[in-house]
This record gives sequence, C-alpha cells and structure tokens, in this order.
Amino acid sequence: MNNDLEKRAQDLSSKPDRWVLKLEIIGILIIILIGGLIFAGGKTAVDKTNTIQFCISCHEMKDNNYEEYKTTIHAKNRTGVKAICSDCHVPHGFIDTAKRKIMAVNDIYHHLIGTENTKEKFETHRLELAKKVWKHMKETDSAECRNCHDVKTMDPEQQGPTARKQHQKIGKDGKTCIDCHYGIAHHEPKGGFEPADAINDK
Repeated sequence: MNNDLEKRAQDLSSKPDRWVLKLEIIGILIIILIGGLIFAGGKTAVDKTNTIQFCISCHEMKDNNYEEYKTTIHAKNRTGVKAICSDCHVPHGFIDTAKRKIMAVNDIYHHLIGTENTKEKFETHRLELAKKVWKHMKETDSAECRNCHDVKTMDPEQQGPTARKQHQKIGKDGKTCIDCHYGIAHHEPKGGFEPADAINDK
C-alpha cells in the first residue's frame, strides 16, 4: 500500500517537470524563430539599401555623384565588371556594415533638411564630403578597394612604368590606394586638395 502511494506521488511530481521541459523547448524554438526572422529581415534591408536604385532614390545622389560615376571605368569598361556605390562606400564585414548603416542616418538627416539639395550646395560641401571618404579610406588602408583589387595578384609587366612605380609604394609611409586613385569615380574637389589633407585636418 505504501509503495503504491509513493509511486503515485512520484508520478504527480514528475508531470510538472515534463511540462516545464516542454515549455522550455517551445520557448527556445520561438526565440530561434524570432532571431532567424530578424536576421533575414536585416539581411534583406542591407541588400536592398546596397543597390544603385536605392542610392539614387535621393536626387542629391542621382544628380551629382551618380552623374559623375556613370562615365567612369567603375561603371562602364571593356570587361563589363561593374563596381556600384556600396562596393566602394559600404564595408563588406558584418560589424563594419552594420556601423555604416547606422551612420547613414546622418545622410538621411541632411537629405531631409536640404543640406545638398542643389548643385550649388553640393559643390559647397564637396570637399567636406570627399575628406570624410578619404579619411575612412586612409584609416582602413583602402579596404573597400582591396575587396576587388589585390596588389599581390597584379602583374607589374602589364602595367605602365608610372603605375608599376607607384604600386611599389603601397604600404610604405602610409600610402594606400586612395592616395593616387581619389578621382577615379567622382570629380575632385577644387583647390588641389588630396587625401593626405583629410588626415592633416585631425
């Protein structure tokens, strides 16, 4: 009789434990599902905001930067390989991409208040905008350039004498891609400024 009572007591005490375990498993699955949905939504948003269509949805970009870019070698060339805005202006690593997307709130703010909403205003701010990009490129050793261009795989024999000489300086005295190629996709600011000036402005 005592054994039967003990067995019943054990059965009753183990049932809530099973329910708790089931609830914990369901909770973990729900958390994984929500995390997956957030990640998928974030990835979709990043991909969407990395397109040319998104970049030129603001007329400041369409009328100024894009107009300059579309006649450059990054937009049209003999091989058909194309580099778009995000290839050069958005870091490719997850953490750095997230930081850049958060910093883009500043771009939205300036769009809303009309900081560069005419060609004249854009030209007034061109040097300031260029220096921000140059400074980033100098600090990251032109990381965005290096996602496509690898100095180690360049064949000096197929380069002109000036390019060959300049490429040998990369990595020496803080020299990086942007020091020479700063006018490759957009017009240079007036006044003879160059990337070294962005660092000297600290």
